Amino acid sequence: MNQPAIVKPCLEKIFQQGHVYCRYDSDEVSTFIPEMLNSDYWQAKNSVVGSAQGRGTTWFIATENTMGTVQNWVLRHYYRGGLIGKVIKDQYLYTGMANTRAAREFSLLKSMRALGLPAPKPIAFRVIKNGLFYRADLLSSRIENASDLVGLLSKHAINDLLWQQIGKVIKAFHQQGIYHHDLNAHNILVDDKDQVWLIDFDQGEQRKQQTKWPAENMARLLRSFRKENNKITNFQWCEKNWQALLNGYQS
Repeated sequence: MNQPAIVKPCLEKIFQQGHVYCRYDSDEVSTFIPEMLNSDYWQAKNSVVGSAQGRGTTWFIATENTMGTVQNWVLRHYYRGGLIGKVIKDQYLYTGMANTRAAREFSLLKSMRALGLPAPKPIAFRVIKNGLFYRADLLSSRIENASDLVGLLSKHAINDLLWQQIGKVIKAFHQQGIYHHDLNAHNILVDDKDQVWLIDFDQGEQRKQQTKWPAENMARLLRSFRKENNKITNFQWCEKNWQALLNGYQS
């Protein structure tokens, strides 16, 4: 697997004021304010350069740091899925800061980066407590010049070598015990150098025991490809591509 360059560990700092708790990488954010975890803040600065629709809206941010370097980030608010999400849209039971969705994903991203795995860099997160519940947001690095597999395969087919590379990257995560709760074709990116990345690790975790979950992860991914193939006209995927991916995973 062609791994991205290993960067130095993020230097975490904490911001806490009333019911608002934030943690951020001070190397990436020289002057932090909690409003940076609001999309309205970036829209007012004309720094929103795009968005994507999923369970909620994911915002793509481009901002300059004090050195004049453009930083490309992704801002995501945590929303519930399933039937309960229709009633309790974005509130979660608070059982301690370390157990919040944002803190867990931030920590997992940091661990994966330290292992040299191709995943986004954590920038900041915010948790807002409200009685027994909380809401949360996450800011992470954007993978530049990349497209998710659904977007890519909606335009053209990819060769067996790249399918094998995708399998190898997934295997590298699994070998480190990284469980991806929602491994699907939307959460696999390929950049312009054919580097493969995994994103969106909400509810993911690092597990010591590799029992049934790697196979379940792969079965979920296969269902995802079949679903998109049935939904999108001229989606450039077939079962033969899955076998190429498995060849990479098993090599």
